[in-house]
Order: sequence, then structure tokens, then C-alpha cells
Amino acid sequence: MFSKILIANRGEIACRIAATARQMGIRTVAVYADADAQAKHVASCDQAVPIGGNSPKESYLQWQRIIDAAVATGAQAIHPGYGFLSENPEFAEACAQHGIVFIGPPAHSIQAMGLKAESKRLMARAGVPLVPGYHGSDQSPDLLIARATEIGYPIIIKASAGGGGRGMRVVTHAEDFAPALLSCQREAASGFDNEAVLIEKYVKQPRHIEIQVFADSHGQCVYLFERDCSVQRRHQKLIEESPAPGLTEAMRQQMGQAAVAAALAVGYVGAGTVEFIVEQPNGHDDPDAMRFYFMEMNTRLQVEHPVTEAVTGIDLVQWQLLIAAGESLPLRQEQLRITGHAIEARVCAENPDNQFMPATGLVSTYNKPPHNAFSVAPHDGPVHGVRFDDGIRAGDAITPHYDSMIAKVIVHGATRAQAISRLDAALADTHIVGLTTNVQFLRDIIKTDSFSQARLDTALIDREADTLFDQDHIGINQAVAAAVAHLLQTESALQTNDAFSVRDGWRAFGQTQRRLDFVYRQNTLSATLTYGKNGALTLQMGEQIGPLRYVCLTDTEFTVQWCHAPLLFSIYATGKHYTLFGAQGMAQITALDPLAQAAHAHDDVGNLTAPMPGSMVSFMVQVGDTVTRGQPLAVIEAMKMEHTISAPNDGVVQALLFAVGDQVQEGAPLLKLMVTKV
Repeated sequence: MFSKILIANRGEIACRIAATARQMGIRTVAVYADADAQAKHVASCDQAVPIGGNSPKESYLQWQRIIDAAVATGAQAIHPGYGFLSENPEFAEACAQHGIVFIGPPAHSIQAMGLKAESKRLMARAGVPLVPGYHGSDQSPDLLIARATEIGYPIIIKASAGGGGRGMRVVTHAEDFAPALLSCQREAASGFDNEAVLIEKYVKQPRHIEIQVFADSHGQCVYLFERDCSVQRRHQKLIEESPAPGLTEAMRQQMGQAAVAAALAVGYVGAGTVEFIVEQPNGHDDPDAMRFYFMEMNTRLQVEHPVTEAVTGIDLVQWQLLIAAGESLPLRQEQLRITGHAIEARVCAENPDNQFMPATGLVSTYNKPPHNAFSVAPHDGPVHGVRFDDGIRAGDAITPHYDSMIAKVIVHGATRAQAISRLDAALADTHIVGLTTNVQFLRDIIKTDSFSQARLDTALIDREADTLFDQDHIGINQAVAAAVAHLLQTESALQTNDAFSVRDGWRAFGQTQRRLDFVYRQNTLSATLTYGKNGALTLQMGEQIGPLRYVCLTDTEFTVQWCHAPLLFSIYATGKHYTLFGAQGMAQITALDPLAQAAHAHDDVGNLTAPMPGSMVSFMVQVGDTVTRGQPLAVIEAMKMEHTISAPNDGVVQALLFAVGDQVQEGAPLLKLMVTKV
């Protein structure tokens, strides 16, 4: 076994690999970009080597620097994690040339499965079912349009060398094909340095079910059952679970055997995932009619591997290390079992109510639920049923250079219903302040009828949109009352023994009234606080009036009562901005500063600004163009994805303020629009 390995990755996966290595007595070496000098994964390893740069292209994709770091530190093997270099055959070959073990499959296996078109041709020869489509090398637009027409709309365009939902577009009408192709090719060229695409039939009511496989260098291969990854946004997974609800035992075996055949067809060694699209021609209630088709093979560990670990009790990273060291598979197929049900939710820095726009910023507060920091089977850990994998700490900055996922919450239960309940409780206790996250959105997903009743397909989020987007979980009365309670508690903490410092609103004659202005869910509102005798408080907003009572339990925990039963809140303040967490959900409310309001009263609302730092991809308009509300105007790239900026109102383009390829900072005006209609 290795005595030292280098982890060529960052974030939660680097921390997770380091945890298993530590348990096995293996020393670890971290590498880090300039932006990650103080990152958690650096502290999690025994040594750390700087590789410079900030963006992946400048740092974690510079494989020669990583090999140099391994040689310099005496690391015998390199674990690539997922993403970055994990599926780069040239890197795997370079490791071998330097006498370093690549903890992953052979380069020829990565090469065979790395290009989707070629892998599908291999799978056809191996007898694995395929979705109808075009996987050819001729990439002329006219031919691609013709093939799409032959297949029949809707179709899906995929980057041949892609993954992670990037370089992928669904097209439902022929007239939308050309712009979708161009966008897909741009994203593919940027993310994978290869703009080739393939076209496939878009399967209706599809489920995304994948099989975890493991093969050793002695010719043995097993499958460790399936994961359902159907809950997705932007073709990227959000929630994964194992076992897949409603999957028959016969189909589980058929898919497992097909996955093993796929791995053996390319001489696979190590951990891999064979992904299938599962068609439900008769809807969700007829599992016997489901059919599965090969999509692709990911020649690496997957983000969602913890749910497999939870139901099998197997440390997949430990297996990777054993097999990379030349050992045989620890278990045979007949020895593998599924126990209970596991679900993983990906916590991402993004705004679901703004088309999942990635978010950047400083993590000012980061409170996690009671959990096992690392436990392959969370039900065996000191905290029953909850595991939390992450790569951040309070005080860390989330930058635009990397993927938006910052943590994973994994739960296990005896049943699926118990796992859902545990996941909701764990997410409710996940308090992240300083930037927008999808934690509340994840809670909303698992409470939908579709998810709770296991009516799963990749359109679940779209189907449940009315209950998922733009939801008010706290309510205006509760939000205002909580903000006022925190404001008053903060003011009372400033009191001294000086009688004139007491802030109880006392006056010799009459009552003190105080106007408080807030912004809640983009609406400005006013409330009146009346100070009565003996500390009594009355709060009025519109027609709602009543006594306000609160108890400060800790620095952040309050019970608050106004026009409703007492509610328990965790309240975090950043200046006048309050983030509220309660059993019913979370919300944000801001107390307005009248002076600041006046200063911004004449801001030019016609300037469209960058929602995050990134690079300018294209402008879709020219100076002088007349545009309508909602019309796409510009595209920027950040966090590995393209983001379209649309017109907020009708208007005329007056100026384009950047050139294609320019780097833009968050909040920078991209173009100037003279508004003609609001």
C-alpha cells in the first residue's frame, strides 16, 4: 500500500479523500491555487504545494505542475478526485511515465469512454442498449440539422467530450437548433477544449439512473447497485438517492450486468459509473414498462458516491486505493447487499429564483446540523443517519473560479420516508449566511408531491415550479417581527449604567412611536413601533397591530410573537440585513437607511450589470438596437456555465461597455439601455 499520495483536487472531494487516507495511515499532499491558499482542503492534508493561478486553467488543470509536486514530495500515487484531471488520459499517461500511480482507470479506458460518440459505438458492439441518435465525426451544421430532423424533435445536443451538464441543450423546435448548437459548441470548447457534439432523441419522462461499478486489475468486476439522479437543474444533479425508488429487482440486475459489460468492454480498472437514461412510456406507475439506454460512462468517482457508501457500508475511496495498489476486489457480487435508503442533497452557492445564477461572496456564518464529519455508513456513526461532506469554513470566500457546489448533506434511514424526514431536518439546521444558497430550495423539492411520492423524472423541478420558485416561507408579519426583535436586542446591548443610555422609549408625557422601514421580497414596507409602560411594545404594519414579545435565548436564537403564536428563529445580522431561519423555512429582510435611500434615488436603472465576476462571451445586440423586455442581450461565463443577461424593460441600446473576452467584475455595467417602457 502507498505511504503517501497527492490529491490533485480541491474542496469537499479533496477533504473526503484525505479522510480515508488518514484512516488507512496514508500521508497526503494537497495542491492549491492562489485563491485557495487558506482553503480547508489545504489544512486537511499533511503537506501542501502551491501551483499558482486562480482559474482551473491556470492551476488545477496544469498537470505538469501537479506531477512536479508529486515528485518533489515523494508521493507514490495521485488521486484526481472528480472533475479537473480525473478523466484526462494524457495526465494518466504522464503519471505512468514519471513512475507515479494514477488512482483511476488506465488511460486507454478513459480515452475510450471520454468521447461520448466513440463510447456509444463501443457500447453498441458490446450489446448495451443505446438511445437513437447521431454520434458521427462529421460536424457540419447542415448535416447536424438534417440528423436532428431525422431523429425527430425534441432532441438533445451534447458536447461529445463533456460532462457535468455543460455543453448540453434541449431543442424542441427546428428553428431553435442553430443558436442552441452555437451556444453548446462555445461552452464545450471553453470547458473541454473540444467543440464536437452528438445529437440524441430526447426521451420523455426520463429518469437518470446510474450504476456504480468497480473492477480490479485481475479481471474481476462488480456493480454496487444504482443511484437515481433524476432531480436536476440545468442538466446538473441536485438530489441523488439509492436504491432507485420503484426499480424492479429484474431491471436492477439487467442494468448492473449491462454496466459490468460496458466496463469490461474497455478493460476498465477502478471506480466508474455507467449512466443510463430510463424511459417511462406508461408514466411513473408502471415500472415493468421502463426501458433503459446507455448514456455515458464516467471514468472516475462521482459526486454522489456517498449514497452508495451509505447503503452498502463500503468506503469507495478505500477500494480505489486498494485496487490502485494492485489488490483484488474485497467482495464478490453475491456478497454485496443494500441496507436501508440514502439520499444526498448538493448545497450550492446559487439563486434558484434567478435561474440558478451562481453566487459569490464571503461565508460570514456557517452552522451545520449535528452530523458525522465522515462516516461511510452514517447510521453507524455517533450522529444517527446524517453525514456532511464539505470543503469550506466560516470566513471563506466563494469565488467565481470554481463550481458552485460547496457541500453535500447525506442521510440514511431504514426507509425512504425516514431518509426524507432526516434530510429535511438536517437542511433546516444548515445555516449559511453571506451569500445566496439553494438550501431552502432543496427542502422545498423533497416536500413536493412528485418527490415524496417518488414520481421521479428529469422534469420534476419544471413540473413542480409553482411550489418551488418565488416562495414566501416565513411571511411578512413574522419577518418584520423577527427583524424588529433583533434590532431592539442589539440596541439594548448598547445600554450602560447611565440612565440616558436606556433605550426603552420612555418620555415624561405620551408615548414614543418609531417608524421602521424594511425591504422584504423586493417590496418596501413601513412599520410603527410604539413603546408603552414597563417595556411593553406594540407593532403595527398596515392593518396588523398587536403586542410584540420576544425572548433572546442566545446570540442568534429568539422566540418572537406578533400576530401569531410564538416562533423560534435563528437570526443573523450583517449590518441592517437580517437572515432568518425557522422550522418553516428561511428568509431575508433588510432595514432601510433613509440616508442611503436618498443617495440612490437617482441611480440610472437603465444600466445592466454583471450578476457575478466572469468573462464576456458575446453581445446579442448593437448600439441603436430597439429591444423588448426579456430579450437576450449578452452572455457572460462564470463558474463553468454560460449566463444570459436579458432586458429588464423595453428600450434602446445606447452603449456596449465591454468587448468580447474581457473580464468583468460583479456589479460592473455591461451595457447601457435607455428605457422606453417600464
